[in-house]
Amino acid sequence: MLPAGASAAAGAAAPRTIAIDERLAADAHLRVGDRLVVRAGVDGPGDTVIVGAIVRRSADPSEVARDEYRVLMHLDELQTLTGYGDRVDRFAVATRDSAATDRAAGLINDDAFGFQAHRSRDIAVETSQTFLVVSRFHRAIGVITVVASAVFLLCIMLLKVDERRRDVAALRLMGISSATVLKSIVLEATLVAGVGSLLGVALGAVISAVVNVHYRGVYRTPLAFSIVTPGVVAFAVALSLVLGMAAGFLAARRLTRVNPLVLFGR
Repeated sequence: MLPAGASAAAGAAAPRTIAIDERLAADAHLRVGDRLVVRAGVDGPGDTVIVGAIVRRSADPSEVARDEYRVLMHLDELQTLTGYGDRVDRFAVATRDSAATDRAAGLINDDAFGFQAHRSRDIAVETSQTFLVVSRFHRAIGVITVVASAVFLLCIMLLKVDERRRDVAALRLMGISSATVLKSIVLEATLVAGVGSLLGVALGAVISAVVNVHYRGVYRTPLAFSIVTPGVVAFAVALSLVLGMAAGFLAARRLTRVNPLVLFGR
């Protein structure tokens, strides 16, 4: 066995470990166990370290467009390497609940001087303003698309129902009431809208998957750029059914109020 002093000296001389993100590992072809030399500057002194872990990048919207690498080091080693001393730019404090967070922020802001305490949620919102603008822009596009598609759907239903004027006239002359004809047309429009909404959901899911695969590869991040949620699916299907029923009702109502002989062109 080695003396205690020799063991301590051997431990102090052993290279420290660092953790690097998967983007740096992929670009520099690094693996766990590789030896690296880290230094604060090109000409400054360096320390030999061992890659102890490769960290997966988090799904943080504020880091998507940043083309930079991340290295995690022991605090004392980082202070020695940079010569920054016993100072920090920022640090995080974990609390039990929202009330404890408010109390801690209030105490720190009242007693400290030279820095400000913020909630991590507020910082995340502030750094994600670009994504909020994009989200609002997409919402505006969605509203315009829904309105335009509703008008287009109504025009298509009017044309399709108008093409069946002879069929409707024949049913009316056979003694079938206009209410029954109206219900049948509305039911058909509802079925068509239901099938179309299901096809639209499937198409949206495929496009969302393609978008995520593409942009996750471009930015090398696990962030989901497109999400098809149950709420979105329910809203889309409900809206499709309502618009289909409304368009079918308006088109059928317009046709059933006309005299059957007029529909035959007499």
